[in-house]
Amino acid sequence: MAAQFGRRLRKGAATTAVAAAAVAALSASQAPGVTVDDQGRQNTGDATSVPDATVDGDDSATGNSPYYTDLPPLSSPNPSPSVGSETGTGAQGATEAGIPATVLDAYKKAEAALREKKPGCNLPWQLLAAIGKVESGQARGGRVTADGTTVSPILGPQLDGNGFALIKDTDNGAYDGNATYDQAVGPMQFIPSTWEWAGRDGNGDGRKDPNNVYDAALAAGHYLCRFDWDLSEPKDLRKAILSYNNSTDYLNTVLSWLEFYRKGTHEIPDGSGSLPVDRSDDGVRPGITPSAPGTTPPARPGTRPGKPSGSRPTPTSPAPGGPSAPPTTPPATTPPTPTDTVGRLEHAGTASLTAMAGHTFAERISARAETDAGKAVAKVRIRFTIAGDTDTTFAGGESVATVVTDASGVAVAPALLAGEKTGAFAVQAAVVGRSVKGVAYKATVTERAADALVRTGEKALTCVPGGEFAEPVEVRATYRGEAAGKVAVAATLVTSADDPTENDKGPFFKDADGKAVRTLTGLRTDADGRLTLPKLYADDAAGTFLLRLTTAGGATLTVELTVAPADTPSPEPDPSSDPDPSPMETPTP
Repeated sequence: MAAQFGRRLRKGAATTAVAAAAVAALSASQAPGVTVDDQGRQNTGDATSVPDATVDGDDSATGNSPYYTDLPPLSSPNPSPSVGSETGTGAQGATEAGIPATVLDAYKKAEAALREKKPGCNLPWQLLAAIGKVESGQARGGRVTADGTTVSPILGPQLDGNGFALIKDTDNGAYDGNATYDQAVGPMQFIPSTWEWAGRDGNGDGRKDPNNVYDAALAAGHYLCRFDWDLSEPKDLRKAILSYNNSTDYLNTVLSWLEFYRKGTHEIPDGSGSLPVDRSDDGVRPGITPSAPGTTPPARPGTRPGKPSGSRPTPTSPAPGGPSAPPTTPPATTPPTPTDTVGRLEHAGTASLTAMAGHTFAERISARAETDAGKAVAKVRIRFTIAGDTDTTFAGGESVATVVTDASGVAVAPALLAGEKTGAFAVQAAVVGRSVKGVAYKATVTERAADALVRTGEKALTCVPGGEFAEPVEVRATYRGEAAGKVAVAATLVTSADDPTENDKGPFFKDADGKAVRTLTGLRTDADGRLTLPKLYADDAAGTFLLRLTTAGGATLTVELTVAPADTPSPEPDPSSDPDPSPMETPTP
């Protein structure tokens, strides 16, 4: 059966001993934490990896939702078997090991996009494939339309705290259709509060749809790369996977599929993939069959499947010959969570923020969660959102960050990185899962500036009337001793040292039409703060002229330009015109 990935002996082994020997050899290449017993079964029970820190459900991509636990086939997919093959894993193994065409294309396109946007992340498409396999069985075996949208929505069970994380509704049911609790959505199983900021448009249709495999794969890639992790480093790879779902078993299951896909895989037709059924929530809720992705999640007590929350329950009769339903036991009263006790959110000493474009804001935003009585509330999720027309981001390149309050009730947002757009914007802080008034912080990005400007050469700049200057004007801008890159510079041929108005004679630049201009704007230094001005020409006026350069931030440099006729060399004597030599005196006899 397709679900028995982790419990199948290799085909073709004549005896248990032969199979065990073959599996032992294969196990050396398995992911860390995955072991193989003497009967050829893979498991993660002996895994020693543990998460770096406790991650609350809403701080993971999936809300720590259930996932498929099936492990890869024991036979490598390289060379790729055909679907009808009777060798290797056979036809069933081919569909288990293969990846549906559209889904595979989405993973590879996401890898290419991240290679351009975040090259230091080194995201492999095989990691997206491994997560997609564990989260949704590759979009339910590739049951997607031509544009990558799942034939029907993929929904995880509602996160109501009954065997799962407790995440109350954050999207009013917009993504998951549940206005009471959140549910993970789509082939990569994002919870709505994460998709709200992590969602991407991967297929270029102008929408961010968690049920579209192109959108979901690109969003997953950005999510895994958000903290400047280098996924070619095992430590960062581990952190990234645990941030997706904070479970050691989840980590090892994903690593198993990652290693399997790295050895080689093959494309299969859309809709032909097999769907695993072993899930991490098997038996979590006694008497309730876990909902597989794409099926209606279990109904809450007191509701009828297909009815919205709050509908009057309809008594049902037991099936003929079946046992009578046990009496319903009133649910125990759930103690309030820290989030339930928050009465207000306050500024935590953050002043107004200002930074130069391309620089990191010196101060970080912080907010404090308090009860109505003013007592600090720890372990509360605070979501910081950058709002306004700005390209400023938090460290990692995202516009949203969720931080848990510490023992003093304070959550400190990641550092802000100023973009290139100047002007004011706001950062809004709100309590996740609690309707209390948020707080806003004003921030401003100023243009790049320099406080010093110098020539990089010392050679005199000279030209003859009507000619052109052989030496270009080269300068370097700095700010507080460091190179000032991308700083705006203006250059003007001024009348005199005391008169900054544009001169009407002397040296000049040429515009695109070849006409003389004596003022240039829109110049910018390069990343090293250097700038080479366009070629300078001279009219017929001779003398000493001044070129003044100014930068944003007030740096100024005045350069002397000399226009003078070329020196006239002294004529060489013409031998043919030399006078006769003086007659020699005749000696006296």
